[in-house]
Amino acid sequence: PLDHSHHMGIYHMDNSTMPPHHHMTTSHSHGGGDMMMMMPMTFYFDFKNVELLFSSLVINTPGEMAGAFVAVFLLAMFYEGLKIAREGLLRKSQVSIRYNSMPVPGPNGTILMETHKTVGQQMLSFPHLLQTVLHIIQVVISYFLMLIFMTYNGYLCIAVAAGAGTGYFLFSWKKAVVVDITEHCH
Repeated sequence: PLDHSHHMGIYHMDNSTMPPHHHMTTSHSHGGGDMMMMMPMTFYFDFKNVELLFSSLVINTPGEMAGAFVAVFLLAMFYEGLKIAREGLLRKSQVSIRYNSMPVPGPNGTILMETHKTVGQQMLSFPHLLQTVLHIIQVVISYFLMLIFMTYNGYLCIAVAAGAGTGYFLFSWKKAVVVDITEHCH
């Protein structure tokens, strides 16, 4: 049993009553007391009392888990689509393309001209502002997906992985790989 009598609230809980995949942690509430929470530390497949990102969003039925699975799946797909869309927007918004040519020694004492393309973007521009906002959204979604995975709920973990895989499959095939035959080092 854990004794927390040194805090404002007194809680005693026997570890034998906890599910085997949960570990107890103590959370300090703003009201001055402690709350006991059980955090899963191994993967499990259950749909009862599964908190999803917020304490007010608790899954308790198979239907709620199915709905959460679909929502998480779609969120992971959207995340992959957003990554690809940002790459496309970046390519379209690049400005001030500059070509620099320089002589390099070639075979048999000849001189070849090597051309390098320099691409830039203006910091105070609408495309850069849009990229910044989309980056913030992408980061927040990525942390949400990480936290969902860290619930260790097998159904939700499968939804994250399957959604990310489906999103990559659907969106990334459009990524064109352009190979510059004059480029031989980076």
